[in-house]
Amino acid sequence: MKNRKEIEDLIKRALAEDIGEGDTTTKILFPKPKRAKAIILAKEKGIIAGLPIAKLVFKLIDKKIRFIPQVKEGEKIKANQIIAKVIGNCAGLLSGERTALNFLSHLSGIATLTNLFVKKVKNRVKIMDTRKTTPNLRLLEKYAVRIGGGKNHRFGLFDDILIKDNHIKIKYQKSTPDLIRGKNQVIKDLVIKAKKKAKKMKVEIEVSNYQEAKAAITAGADIIMLDNMKPEKIRKVVKLANNLPEKPIFEVSGGITLKSINQFASLGIDRISIGSLTHSAPALDLGMEII
Repeated sequence: MKNRKEIEDLIKRALAEDIGEGDTTTKILFPKPKRAKAIILAKEKGIIAGLPIAKLVFKLIDKKIRFIPQVKEGEKIKANQIIAKVIGNCAGLLSGERTALNFLSHLSGIATLTNLFVKKVKNRVKIMDTRKTTPNLRLLEKYAVRIGGGKNHRFGLFDDILIKDNHIKIKYQKSTPDLIRGKNQVIKDLVIKAKKKAKKMKVEIEVSNYQEAKAAITAGADIIMLDNMKPEKIRKVVKLANNLPEKPIFEVSGGITLKSINQFASLGIDRISIGSLTHSAPALDLGMEII
């Protein structure tokens, strides 16, 4: 994986959180080295993600531990399927068990949920993540989205321009001339200003109704996020841009679920961003058993 140093530091902090000054129970019960074998077992079906992370957890504890995957990263797995074998000194296996499983279960849960959305839309649109991630885990969580077949939105505030509702409110509420000119003109002004300064970055803007979307299209926004808009309104906005020489990318966001996503996937939009991929994905149930 890329960013290995950053990932190693993250894992070391997680191990320090769990182990602290040492695994007291294991130290007392097994003061001398004792070889052990274990399996990581799936207790439910899903998409596996995070095998390189789990392997690195054990390696950072004890370089001699062997972590042997029994499935490939991104593979669909069944309940009761063996995911990996772990062999080495029992102290290392027991000390690394929870941290390895925490990462593996969490990332697999994200990949599994993402894949459910991807299968629902059947390549009609791209499924995108958001910045609604666990602090300090964004790198891994966005990786898990990719493993599940989704795409990454911008990683942070530094790598693309996204004019959100609060940017618009600050400009619109604080300037008397702008209050007179109207909110839609403010939207145009912000898009034009951002495009002048953006250099090679694309300019995206979040809008919530037809008139705001029209203003953003007129100003030349590269990407228009249609936030919490109903399907019939979205269809109307997309139709407005159909005859343009350069049609903007249309993104839909706001409370999209597995039940509702098909209402949006056929509207002529390009992508759907879903915060729940990372902030609400249930962990995949995995366990480690000594054999």
